[in-house]
Amino acid sequence: MPSRFLALLFILVGSVCSAGESWPEFRGPHGNGVADDAHLPSTIDASVVRWQTPIHGKGWSSPVVWGNQIWLTTATEDGKSMSVICVARDTGKIVHDVVVKTNESPAFCHPMNSYASPTPVIEAGRLYVHFGSYLTACLDTKTAEILWQRTDLECDHHRGPASSPIVYDGKLFVAYDGFDVQYVVAFDKQTGSTVWKHQRAIDYGTDNGDAKKAYGTAQIIKVDGQAVLVYPSAVATEAFDPTSGELLWTVYHGGMNASVRPLYEDGLLLITNGMGSMVAVDPQGRGNLTETQIRWSSRKSVAKKSSPLCVDGLLYMASDDGILSAREIETGDVLWQKRVGGAFAASPIFADGRIYAMNTDGEIVVFKPGRDFQPVSQTQLGDGYMASPAVVGDEMILRSKSTLYCIVE
Repeated sequence: MPSRFLALLFILVGSVCSAGESWPEFRGPHGNGVADDAHLPSTIDASVVRWQTPIHGKGWSSPVVWGNQIWLTTATEDGKSMSVICVARDTGKIVHDVVVKTNESPAFCHPMNSYASPTPVIEAGRLYVHFGSYLTACLDTKTAEILWQRTDLECDHHRGPASSPIVYDGKLFVAYDGFDVQYVVAFDKQTGSTVWKHQRAIDYGTDNGDAKKAYGTAQIIKVDGQAVLVYPSAVATEAFDPTSGELLWTVYHGGMNASVRPLYEDGLLLITNGMGSMVAVDPQGRGNLTETQIRWSSRKSVAKKSSPLCVDGLLYMASDDGILSAREIETGDVLWQKRVGGAFAASPIFADGRIYAMNTDGEIVVFKPGRDFQPVSQTQLGDGYMASPAVVGDEMILRSKSTLYCIVE
C-alpha cells in the first residue's frame, strides 16, 4: 500500500475519532451533554444492552471515550486504593486495571460522594486523571503507564474531591476549593508543571470552611473573540484569562458545594450555585459583574447536583427531588414541571431528538424537548446512576454504581 495512502488513512481515522468517536471529558466534546448526530434507542432496558461489565470499587466519575477505549476511575470505598480502568468499547473486556495511588490514612469522604468522583480527560495517546489533592496524573493510553504526576497540591476537601479537570490550549485546569484553601491551577499538560496558580479572590463572608468548599468543573467560553475560563466556586464564580490566569471578572450568586458545569447559550452564562439557585449572566465586562450583568435568577426546581441541558432555546433540568423541568433561557420562566420520582445526580444528555435522564435508583426517563412535557419511556436498568453518560457513534456508555453498560439500538 503506498505510503501516501497510509498517511491519508491515518489522518482520516484520527479525524473521525475526534469528531464522532470521542467523548473526551465531563459532558462531552463541548461540555454541554449534547450528541446531535447519535442514533439511540428510545427505551433503555436490558434488551438494548450490547454488553455489561462489572466495575469494582466505588467511583462516581463519568466514562470518557476515545476510539475503542473507554476510561474511568474508581477507588476502594475506604479510599486506600485508587485505580484507573480501561474497557474495550467493542467487547466490554477490561484492557487495563491499574492502581495509581495508595493512601494509608485517607481523609473523610461523605457517603454521597466517592474517592473517585472527578471525571478524567482523554485525548490522543493521553489520559488525565484527578483524585483531588491525592493525585493528578497523566497516563499513556496504550500502556496505562504514568507519564507525570503531582501529589504536592494541598487541600482539605472535607467531604471528598469531586471537581473534574478540563484541557484547553496545552493546559490542564483543576480547581481546589476546599475547607482550608481555595485556588485554581493550570498545569502544563505535557509535563505537569504549574503554569499559573490563582488564589481565589472571593469574599466568602464567613470563616466556616464548610461554606467555602465547592466541586465545580470549568467551562471555556468565547466572549468578543476572547477565550474565557469560567470557574464556579462557593458563593461566587470567577473568570480568567486561560493563558495567564489573570482574573477578568467575578459574579456573586451565593451557595456552596457547587458541582454543576456552567453552560453558555444565547449570550447568557448559566450558573448553578449548588444550593438550589441559579443565575443567568451576561459575561461581558470586567471586575464585579454582580450588580450589572445578572439577567435573571431562579430557585424554582433548580437542580443542586445534575448539570442542566440546553436545547433550542430551552433549559432542562433533573432535580435532586425527582422533578424534570423546562424553562426559557432568555427569561428563566418555567414552562413545565413533572415529578417522575427518585433523585437525580447524573446529568441528562440530548441525542437523537430526545433527552435521557438517569436517577440514583436506576430509573431512566426519556422525553422529547419542547414547551410541554412529552414522555417517551421510563424504564429500569442497573442499580442507580451517579455518573453521567457518554455517547459515541450510535452507542451510549452508561456507568451505574456497579456496572458499565454499552447501549445500542
